This record gives sequence, C-alpha cells and structure tokens, in this order.
Amino acid sequence: MVNFEILVYTLASVILVSLISLLGVITLSLNVKRLSKILLFLVSLSAGTLLGDAFIHLLPEVVEEFEFGIEVSLYVILGMLIFFIIEKFIHWTHCHEPVSKKHVHSFGVMNLIGDGLHNFGDGVLIAGSYLVNFQLGMATTIAVVLHEIPQEISDFGVLIHSGFTTKKAVLYNVLSAVAAIIGALISLYLGGLFENYNLLLLPLTAGGFIYIAAADLIPELHKERDGARSIMQLIGIIIGVGIMVALIALE
Repeated sequence: MVNFEILVYTLASVILVSLISLLGVITLSLNVKRLSKILLFLVSLSAGTLLGDAFIHLLPEVVEEFEFGIEVSLYVILGMLIFFIIEKFIHWTHCHEPVSKKHVHSFGVMNLIGDGLHNFGDGVLIAGSYLVNFQLGMATTIAVVLHEIPQEISDFGVLIHSGFTTKKAVLYNVLSAVAAIIGALISLYLGGLFENYNLLLLPLTAGGFIYIAAADLIPELHKERDGARSIMQLIGIIIGVGIMVALIALE
C-alpha cells in the first residue's frame, strides 16, 4: 500500500509538469529571434539538471542501497537503449509530407503521440523517485520540469505549424500531458507490488536522463557557433548541475 503522503507529493509534481503544457501560449507573444535565444539557454539548463540528477542523486542512491555491480550498470545501459528506441519510433512515425489542407494534422498527431509517451514516462520516473525518498522525488521533478519547458514550447510550435488552431493545440497538449498522471499512478502501484522496483527504475531513469542530455540536448547546443552564446550555454549547464548539488542540502 502506497503511503498517502507519497501519493500527494507525486500527484502534485506530475500535475505541475502537466501544467507546463500551457507554456506554449506564452510563446505566441514572443518574436522568433527572442524565443530562440531563450530556448537555447533553457536547453542548456535542462541538460545540466538531467546530468546532475543522474550522477548526483539517482546513481548514488542506487549505489548506497544496492552497491554498484554489473546489474546496475546493465540497467543504466538499458535505460539509454529504451530512450533510443522511443526516439527512433517517434522519428519513424513522423510524417514528411508537406502541410496542406488535405494533409494538415498527421505530423501534429504523431507529435502528440510521441509527447504523450514521453509524458507517461515522466510520470513513471517521478513516482518511482518519490518511492525512494522525498528529496530524490523533488530532484527528479525539477529535472523533468526544466526539461519539459523547452520541449513543450517546441511541441506547441509543431502543432501550430501542422495546422492546429491555438485553442486545439492547447487542448491536445493538455490531454497529452495527462499521460504523466497515468504513468505516475501505474508506477506507484507497481512500487507497492515489487520489493526491488527501485533497483530497476532508478538506474533506468539515470540512463534515460544521460541519453536525453548527451544525445539530444547537447548536440542541439553545438549548432550555435556564436562565442558569447556558447558561453551562456556552458553557464546554463553549470547552473543546472548546481541546482542538483544545492538540493543535497535537503537530504
């Protein structure tokens, strides 16, 4: 039986993550040039928090509880492979036909499916972290939130570009975000059934976070060649890691 306090913290966290889907509306008031500058800094901040959560919170927790054996290493690699497969699936199912009146929603729909799958995974990971302790749950929530902000802004832009009205783009983005709540509830249920649930989930989460930061976010940052902006990206990564270090004070 899951502790009521854990349930409350988990639901509050995934609802916060879900509400980030509304950030897309704010982007309508920003010009493209200003938005691109903000997004790049947010991406670097996200990379730092994901790496920080993986190496400062998740993996040390696993080592402390189960020691760092071959099993944990394989689970980390498996987490990276799972996110690789998910990303491949999303790329395979993306439509590459030009947008037209007869072909207006297909790309947007596939983006929603991919986003929903991603949000479901976020819910699973956040709930699994709270099952370990409050501090780890908070650290993972912050890492997910900072990763979701640039992603949701981008996803909203994809929906608008694929032909959705602003109202429908907001509605479907919110519905997609609800998948995080479903994922969290399933994770809490499984955590109550299996004794070593955390041994599996925490290194998988760490592997997934490392993959997202190293394979998705950091390569995106390398597309920026301007020296001053590159320094800001480095500062963003350091700040992200610093946030995860600061959270150790809560433990």
